[in-house]
Amino acid sequence: MTIASLIDTPSELTDASNSKTAIVLMTRIRLARNLASVPFPGWARPAQREEAYDVCRTALAGATSMKRSLCIGVSELSELEKQILVERHLISRELSGAKSGAGVVISQNQAISVMINEEDHLRIQVLRSGFQLKKAWNTINDLDTALEEQLDYAFSAKQGYLTACPTNLGTGMRASAMMHLPALVIAGQMEKVVRAVNQLGMVVRGQFGEGSDASGSIFQISNQTTLGESEPEIIKRLGSVLNTIIEHETNARQRLIESDSGKLFDKIGRAFGILQNSHLLNSAEAMNLLSLIRLGIDLGIFAEVERPKVDRLFIEAQPGHLQHAQRGEFEAGQRDLMRAARLRSEFANFTPPRFTESHNN
Repeated sequence: MTIASLIDTPSELTDASNSKTAIVLMTRIRLARNLASVPFPGWARPAQREEAYDVCRTALAGATSMKRSLCIGVSELSELEKQILVERHLISRELSGAKSGAGVVISQNQAISVMINEEDHLRIQVLRSGFQLKKAWNTINDLDTALEEQLDYAFSAKQGYLTACPTNLGTGMRASAMMHLPALVIAGQMEKVVRAVNQLGMVVRGQFGEGSDASGSIFQISNQTTLGESEPEIIKRLGSVLNTIIEHETNARQRLIESDSGKLFDKIGRAFGILQNSHLLNSAEAMNLLSLIRLGIDLGIFAEVERPKVDRLFIEAQPGHLQHAQRGEFEAGQRDLMRAARLRSEFANFTPPRFTESHNN
């Protein structure tokens, strides 16, 4: 597999045949691991980084779940390829700017990616569309067990897995879900939700992690504590928090329909009109418009069959994917023209909205 064939292959997150749930777009579990015999990447000399890279990719090549995977060094990737992998959540922005001796191993279906020499020697992650915490955990636990049989992990009986950042000590696990929460945003309740989630030991970020915004009303909710709890306990607690947020979003949607359906449906109708007719759209605006269309699908205004298309466009309207589709690199203004053209084409035959009397009552 090459990077070109991987990008052109439908993935766990871009495959239009994947049905996704209404509120949880994606589940991710990540494990941070380090080798006992080599300094952490931030302190390692170039030769030591290369040593860690070779040891880790050799171990990954022997793992059953990574058969026929792509292993590629960051230095071998173009800037556009790096951007696409970031947009697909397969690498972090930090890895895309890493020094020599860093790379990534990506499974054939793109559900598993392992970053080598980012902040830690290994950042193992599993992505699943929808709300699949247990399935993601089973997959990553099997891979971690297989790697631990070949690698000597840095581990302390008292502190657990040793990591470059102290906040990752213990299990080294971050479990998260990407959630679509437009009603809470429209109702101005997200700040209250963020405060409540923080008090429960969880953190809320934008869709691309720390420092990113929440365009498209998409938020990433993850555990903040990794020390003192087992992996199943973290997953159980996160699952409980996610279910509570789902309940709040569902209730917020119902209240919007009951109290101000005209305003809500006007937002959704205008979004549909802009996507069908606009000639200039930047990334943030496109995400926000697609968010309203997805909300319309959830409310039965648009046909359920259109959900995979909207979920795919959340990724394919991003700058990297847009430029890849056009086989070139373009300035922001040119991308805005191309994005609008692409979305006009996609929505030209989109199922028309059904603003029935039952919705408006």
